[in-house]
Amino acid sequence: MANKEIVPIGLSGNCVELFEVLADNFHIPAILDDGKCGEDAHFEGVPVLPLSAYSKFAESRFVFLIGSDRSYRARAGLIGGLGLARDRFATIVHPQARVSRFAEMGQGAVLYAGVTVTSNAHIGDHVMIMPHAVVHHDVTIGAHSLVGAGVILAGSVEVGDSCYIGSGSAIRNGTTIGAGALVGMGSVVVRDVAPGAVVAGNPARPLKGRGG
Repeated sequence: MANKEIVPIGLSGNCVELFEVLADNFHIPAILDDGKCGEDAHFEGVPVLPLSAYSKFAESRFVFLIGSDRSYRARAGLIGGLGLARDRFATIVHPQARVSRFAEMGQGAVLYAGVTVTSNAHIGDHVMIMPHAVVHHDVTIGAHSLVGAGVILAGSVEVGDSCYIGSGSAIRNGTTIGAGALVGMGSVVVRDVAPGAVVAGNPARPLKGRGG
C-alpha cells in the first residue's frame, strides 16, 4: 500500500483513530471536511479542505469516515452524491484486524484494530466496524452500516443497509436487523428488529417515540 495516495473524508474521531495507519501506508494529500476546513486549517500537517475539493484528487482514492448514531442514515446519500466510481474508494483493514480468507469484503469498507471477521461473512460496501468487534460465520452486514466497538454478531445474523449497531451490543445468532435500524449501546438483541426501528436494553425493545 505504500506510496499510494488516499484522501479521508470526515475529520472526526473515526478519522483520528485511523490516521496513524493511513499515514503509515499512504500519502495523504488532504482531508475533506466542510465543518473543519478553513484558511490554513490542518491536521498533523495535512490540509483540511471542503468536500467540494474532491475533484482536485483525480489520481487518489478515498475513504469515507463520516458516521455516528446521528448521521448513519445519511451516509449512503453523501457517498452517492460525490458521483465517484465504486473503485475510487479504498478498503482499509487495520493490521491488527483479522479477516478469514473465506469472508467477503465490500469496496470502501473499514475495519479498525482488533476486529475479527470469520468464515463466510459478507461485509458490504462502506461498512465501518470499530475496534474489537466480532463478526461470526455467515453474518451479512449491509452497505453503509456502522458496527460499534466490542459488538458481537453471532452466526448468521443479517444486518440491513444503513444500520447502526451501538458499542458493546450482542446480537443473537440468526437474528435480522432491518435496514435503517439503530441498536443502542450495550443492548442484547434476541429477536428480529424491524426496518427503521430504534431498540435498546437487555433484552432489546423498541424505544417509544423513536424510529421510523
